[in-house]
Amino acid sequence: MFLIIGLGNPGQEYQDARHNLGFMALDYFRKEKEFSNFVFIEKFNSLISEGKIEKKKIILVKPQTFMNNSGKAVKKVIKNLKLKTENLFVIHDDIDIKLGEIKIVKNRGPAGHKGVESIIKEVGTKDFLRIRMGISPQKEEEWRNKRKKIKDFVLEDFNKDEKGVLKETLKKTSNGLNIILKEGLIKAINKLNKSRNQRKGL
Repeated sequence: MFLIIGLGNPGQEYQDARHNLGFMALDYFRKEKEFSNFVFIEKFNSLISEGKIEKKKIILVKPQTFMNNSGKAVKKVIKNLKLKTENLFVIHDDIDIKLGEIKIVKNRGPAGHKGVESIIKEVGTKDFLRIRMGISPQKEEEWRNKRKKIKDFVLEDFNKDEKGVLKETLKKTSNGLNIILKEGLIKAINKLNKSRNQRKGL
C-alpha cells in the first residue's frame, strides 16, 4: 500500500493558488488513473481517493488542515492504516525550483516549506519521498521585479502565462509517479534527469 499526499490549503479561495499545486497534482493523477472520487473522511481530516496500479493499492490524500498543520492529518492516516514511511510520498510546490520543473528527493529537510516541516515534525522522520514542483518564475528578473514576499506570492493564483506550463508540469508529475510505482525510485530519477538534460541540450 502506498500513501500519496498532496499539499495545499482547503477552501475555494485557495483552489487555484500556487501553494495548492500538490492538490492539483493529485486531482490530475486521480482523473488520469480513474481512481475513486475524493471523499472527506472525518477521522483523517482529509479528502481520500483510492485505486490500484499493477495490483498495488494507492491512497491519495488531501489534508484539510491548513498547510502549516498538514502533518497532523498525515500522522492520523499513517497511524490508522499502520503504514511505513517508506511507502509515503509527498507532492508539494517549491519556490526554489522554476515553474515547469520537478525534482524527486528523499530524506531531505523541508527547506522552508511549512507543510513539509509539519509532516517531518509529526511523523518523526524526513526519510520519505517527495516530488517538488517548481513555482518560481521562469525568468529570474520577473521574480526580482515583483519584489513580493514569498507568502503573498505562493497564495496568488497562477496567471494566464503560467497556466500553459502548469498543464505540462501536472502531466510530468503524473508520469513521474507512474514510473516510481511501476519501476522504482532510481529509474524515475534517472528518466527525469535524462529528460531535463535533453531540454538543456546536454
